Amino acid sequence: MGAAVSGDDAVDAHVHLWDLGRVELSWFRPDLGLPRVASGRDLAGAADAARTPLGPVGAVVAVQAADTPEEARWLIGLSDPLLAGVVLQYAPGDPAGAAQGAVGARVRGVRVAVPGRRADLTDVPGLDALCEQVAAAGGVVEFLVRSEQLPAVAAVAARHPSTSIVVCHLGLGGAAPDAAWEAGLRAVAAHPAVAAKASGLVAAEDPGDARLRRALAVAVDALGAHRLLFGSDWPLSARIAPYGEVVARTAAALPSLGAAGDSAFWGGTARALYRL
Repeated sequence: MGAAVSGDDAVDAHVHLWDLGRVELSWFRPDLGLPRVASGRDLAGAADAARTPLGPVGAVVAVQAADTPEEARWLIGLSDPLLAGVVLQYAPGDPAGAAQGAVGARVRGVRVAVPGRRADLTDVPGLDALCEQVAAAGGVVEFLVRSEQLPAVAAVAARHPSTSIVVCHLGLGGAAPDAAWEAGLRAVAAHPAVAAKASGLVAAEDPGDARLRRALAVAVDALGAHRLLFGSDWPLSARIAPYGEVVARTAAALPSLGAAGDSAFWGGTARALYRL
């Protein structure tokens, strides 16, 4: 069904796969410059020439791109040599609890994608029940949020210290790594069960990758290499740079991590968190 992950493999902890001929995505528009099919075969071709400090990427975690049950079933059923695990999308208030109930052998976590909700996340129902249920199943709860929502994620982490929480894109996305974002990231980092993905950070207009360097420097200082994971955000990132360039720019912008830190950032942390 998927990748057999060795202890030495580099892992890309944040990619998206889709096929609009099989499952529609509500947000997809032709003007976004994205392919109608983003397959494991396409990804393997893009990643083949990329080299992390651990070598080529040997496994990926696919995050559901939208939130329909049809897409979730399609993603879970994919058979691909690179695909080691799947993270499904949480539909707030879903009485069936389809995503969190699916955590198991193939599904390694559930993502709460709510950057358009209130800063305090009080308009996202079911977060506490979600954290309890996913933690009981041995899964990870991911948060896709804007920087103003990071203190609310920290509050969730405080209420659920045994739940493994991962913040996507360092809670930064396309915003500037300013003082408010740094304070929010350090607030979530104060909770030991929180990790973050260095994903979606390579920008088209970032001279010398100054923004990328600052974001990674703060993240390494706040969380340490052992609570950070590499993610390419492919194929969204391919609009900005080829896969190999995303890897190379991330590696060049990182502070020195040492051998153990490199091993964690580029694969070990993902293998542990997602039980790959």
